[in-house]
Amino acid sequence: MLISIIIPVFNEEKTIKKILQKVNKLDVWSSNVQKEIIVINDSSSDGSEKILKENSNLYSKLVNNDKNRGKGFAIRKGLEISKGDYVLIQDADEEYDPNDYSKFIECADKFNADLVIGSRFIYDKYTRSHNFLNKVGNGVITLLFNIIYNTTFTDIYCCYIFFKKDLIKSDRLKSNGFEQHAEILCKLVKNGNKFFEVPVNYNGRTINEGKKIRFYHIFSIIYQMIKNRFI
Repeated sequence: MLISIIIPVFNEEKTIKKILQKVNKLDVWSSNVQKEIIVINDSSSDGSEKILKENSNLYSKLVNNDKNRGKGFAIRKGLEISKGDYVLIQDADEEYDPNDYSKFIECADKFNADLVIGSRFIYDKYTRSHNFLNKVGNGVITLLFNIIYNTTFTDIYCCYIFFKKDLIKSDRLKSNGFEQHAEILCKLVKNGNKFFEVPVNYNGRTINEGKKIRFYHIFSIIYQMIKNRFI
């Protein structure tokens, strides 16, 4: 099994090296489970690009976007060049813990999972209390997604997702922002059959600490969910 780990980066100079080191040090890697780490630097204006160039041993491929185009665009670029059987999206901050990779891999090994989503609400060891409106918004879109797609997820906007690459065609993805997460999930659920959810640990950031998603993104997310149900 080859896993393509796509890491979109925008102004994460404080954490990007730490995340790359954590991913590389995991004990899940073996002759049977291999990795390629694809970093997409979305035209960071801080020291992220410099740090990446100085630590090229920590990743397989680096793409530097000519201008800031959004997380969704970065993930699409990563998908275009990925070679893995499975894809795992890893944020460049430290909200999500790479030690949870073993849970995704176990679902692939045992059940031939098409999609595995993390859940911050059935967490393993810890979850940091975060913005109330974000949690309300996540509850609304999770409920709506479950109704529309006949699923039972608890946290569809957990950013830890692991899926079979052949279920997604990068050239069919149209959105560039945070709403692309919803677009990908909609296509995966329509194209796949075996979906799992696993508990993950979560150390959520505040806006002051660098969190980029906002409550108003809920509208574009809902639009993606409805639109993709019928196309």
